[in-house]
Amino acid sequence: MPVFLSTADAGFEAAFAALLSAKREDAPDVDDAVAAIIADVRARGDAAVIELTERFDRLRLTPETLAFSPAEIAAECAKVPAVERAALELAAERIRAYHVRQMPQDARWTDPEGASLGWRWTPVSAAGLYVPGGLASYPSSVLMNAIPAKVAGVERLVICAPTPGGQANPLVLLAARLAGVETVYRIGGAQAIAALAYGTATISPVDKITGPGNAYVAAAKRRVFGKVGIDMIAGPSEILVIADGATDPDWVALDLLSQAEHDESAQAILVTPDAAFARAVTAAVEARLETLERRAIAGASWRDYGAVIVTRDLDEAAALSNRIAPEHLELCVDAPETLATRITHAGAIFLGPWTPEAIGDYVGGPNHVLPTARSARFSSGLSVMDFLKRTTLARMTPAALKAIGPAAETLAISESLQAHGLSVRARLDRLNEAG
Repeated sequence: MPVFLSTADAGFEAAFAALLSAKREDAPDVDDAVAAIIADVRARGDAAVIELTERFDRLRLTPETLAFSPAEIAAECAKVPAVERAALELAAERIRAYHVRQMPQDARWTDPEGASLGWRWTPVSAAGLYVPGGLASYPSSVLMNAIPAKVAGVERLVICAPTPGGQANPLVLLAARLAGVETVYRIGGAQAIAALAYGTATISPVDKITGPGNAYVAAAKRRVFGKVGIDMIAGPSEILVIADGATDPDWVALDLLSQAEHDESAQAILVTPDAAFARAVTAAVEARLETLERRAIAGASWRDYGAVIVTRDLDEAAALSNRIAPEHLELCVDAPETLATRITHAGAIFLGPWTPEAIGDYVGGPNHVLPTARSARFSSGLSVMDFLKRTTLARMTPAALKAIGPAAETLAISESLQAHGLSVRARLDRLNEAG
């Protein structure tokens, strides 16, 4: 059974602190193994990637077959039923339209001293997207990673999508095509991350790696960060629903289970001021678990990490939500826009009872790659900004340098950086000579 808490109870703070600090991912210590894999790929390149792929994915490749050929991609895409193709096309269209609006603008202006200042945005040159294989192979993740990169203007975009036993997911390859990605490597694990970061004879290195993966992929992304950029280290899925008691309890139960079915380590939390509603949702969850296809996974998540918290009011619910900083936050209340103004930490907010989190996973438009494990306190979900760099611009006129240069010289002297100060002083002296 999930944890049941009430803010009215004397021991609430201690119990809530325990909920916040609970470790949900019992990942094995894989760092040493990952370090060895990365070193092997750096030393032996394609040969190491091929051997590791055969060992872990039961797939024998050659340098020529590391990537799907255009004919193979076309053949796999042709297998996708029309209704699924149409759904994926709608998702791609909406995700692209949303991310186009995220593109920032360059800026340039002249300040009162006559200095010209500003910034400009340019994309990274190459990005590698990791797409998990096997049971966790999600075409929606291809769209969510690749489309923002394309909108940002990334020139070279490649995907690594492992195909255990040689079984490809046609929807993943169709999503790659819809997103405009032509190169899809059928490799995965830490070896794929190493190949993307350092390159091999066949695989050119990239500048940024994004996309979720298992413990080995996460550890590899940590290790290559600095050589390349990464998006984030994602943990198990999370959802928090704040409800005032007016929404159908079965709807809320399904929303909670929509994340619980991802992973046994996922977390679903209900926060409500209505104790009777809390009981009704709990009963609805138990009833739905009887028939859910992934009931073993969802049931374990709900049993081990689920929580139901009864608050005094919605303001208190919002305050608790900010402390949790959930990946997904649903506001199933009468005035969601008003309550949303009280939310400062959340990866994504879904406003009102007619906005289930699942819409955001597929066709809403906003990105579903979001911060987990309370990292929404300091980070944001994936966007075009992850594939852009901001370069600042500054141009001094003689008059501007004369106006602000002495202050720069003073600060340089105070920091004992003589050449800094002299570089300004030499120009000021020239101006004084000319004046």
